[in-house]
Formats: sequence, C-alpha cells, structure tokens
Amino acid sequence: MKIVIVTPAAARSRHGNRNTAARWAAVLRGLGQRVRVQVTWDGAPADVMIALHARRSHDSIRRFAASYPGRPLLLALTGTDLYRDIRFDPGARESMRLATRMVVLQENGLAELTPALRRKTRVIYQSTRPITPHPPLKRCFESVVSGHLREEKDPFRAAAALAHLPRQSRARVTHIGGAMSPEMAQEARTWTSRQPRYRWLGELPHWKALRVLARARLMVISSRMEGGANVVCEALAAGVPVIASRISGNVGMLGPRYAGYYPVEDERALARLMWRAESDPAFYRLLRSQCRARRALIAPRRERDGLKRLLAEVV
Repeated sequence: MKIVIVTPAAARSRHGNRNTAARWAAVLRGLGQRVRVQVTWDGAPADVMIALHARRSHDSIRRFAASYPGRPLLLALTGTDLYRDIRFDPGARESMRLATRMVVLQENGLAELTPALRRKTRVIYQSTRPITPHPPLKRCFESVVSGHLREEKDPFRAAAALAHLPRQSRARVTHIGGAMSPEMAQEARTWTSRQPRYRWLGELPHWKALRVLARARLMVISSRMEGGANVVCEALAAGVPVIASRISGNVGMLGPRYAGYYPVEDERALARLMWRAESDPAFYRLLRSQCRARRALIAPRRERDGLKRLLAEVV
C-alpha cells in the first residue's frame, strides 16, 4: 500500500512534527507499507494520506480529498491545531471535516473536540526507545530546556526563574533549541549575558541533545501550548524528572496527579518547584517515580500497534 505523509516541517528540520513524520514512516515501512514523506503533496497517487497539522497541511488535504474522495485521509492534530487554530481557522476546520480519522498525541486532546469529531479520533502517544542515563554534572544541579525558541514554548521562563532561587541553590539551566526568529536569538543571547546560570546551546544534532538530556537532573517544559511533546517522551525514557507548565497537553502526557506542575507563565512558582526538587530528596524521588510510571505509554510497540490498528480501521 502506498502512503504519503505530509508535514509542514522540512526534511532537515528538527521540529517535532518532522520527527513524528519520520518515526511514523519508519514504523509503517516496518509494517510492509511504501511511504513517502513530503512537505506538500506532489499529486502522485497514494492509497492513504497521513497529514500532520490541520491548518498548515490544509491545501494538501483539500487536494487529496478532491482527487481521491474514497481513499482514507488521516489527520494528526498538533498543539497549535488543538489549542488555537481549530477555534478560528476555516482551513483547519475543513481539514478536520475531510479527515476519515484523526489522531491526538495525548488523551486530553480529545476534550478539545466536539463529540462528532471525537468519535473519529484516536489517541496514539509518541514513542522513543530507552535512553541510557549519563552521570549528572557534579558542579551544579542542571535543568534542561529542550525546544525551539518561539512564543508558544514560553522559552525563557526557566531562565527567568533562576533569579527567584535562593542563594544556596546550585541550579543551572541548559537550553537546547534553535531560534525561530532573529529577535528570539537576540533574547537568548541577552539572557546568557546577564544570567550566569543560564546557557543557550542553540540547535544541536539529535544525538547530542539526547546526551545533554541524559545527564540532566530535571527537564523543564514551560510551553503555553503543546499537543503532546516528544521531549517529554525523551525525558521519561531517560529517567529524567519533569517540571511542566500546567497546560492540557502536558497534563495529558504526565497525568492529572503529577506533582511537578506550575501555573503557566509563573516563574516564581517554577523557581519554587526547581528549588524543591533540588533541596528535597523525597520530592525528587516522587517526581522520578511518577515519571517512571508513565513510561509504558511511550513504548515503541504501543505506538506501532496504535498505527497498525488505525490503518486496519480505514483500509
């Protein structure tokens, strides 16, 4: 069977959508399918389209539906889809209407949909293979922020939290991710120059980013919106506890009773959690235990079986 996966992220991009598309392509090839990954559909025949991003892939979705009205069209909803675009954008709404089935990347995503749309939507958590932990840096208590520098990620909240930690704290923040604008790059450089405990590494090859994550004592995900962040999967796989903004996408990944949430955009509350994780061994063990309990959700076999069932429903 010929499958085309459409993602707005370019081939060498390290955006989450591109990573998802590449991983799904590998899974589907392992299931015996022939898969192409494209930024926009080139019009070549395909038996199934899988599109990531309702708004940005709308043109490809619309053309495929018009060309092959009887063929399955699967749509994976991203964070900006779920928590912004489907409320206001006509193209995103039409993409959902045209889709045979939809996918959300964590269970809370279903709550953003109408009952009719929910009925044709499946939850498939992203996966990652186990990541071998590395010895943490001894000179500091390192937290990693991993994500591109753009407004939706609230990228400098952890940097701002450093000013609110007590003097005895050994906290450091290492930030991995490319800037999506010159303004964001300049802000990262400004934070680096004025906050000695913050370091921006820019965009790294994936293997290097994983190596930095694997030695961290914490990962901070400070986003304003997330569909189901792959960096959370990686932290779980590496055994690195997470401090997260209390937004729907993070709660869907870590569970409603997780102890490591802070109110979105609140750097003082974030600082309190960072200090508690550093200074209270029992709290740190609790975070680790709760993260360990979520690992089964991100097992590669689970994601593969979810995609296999999805295809079986529509083919």
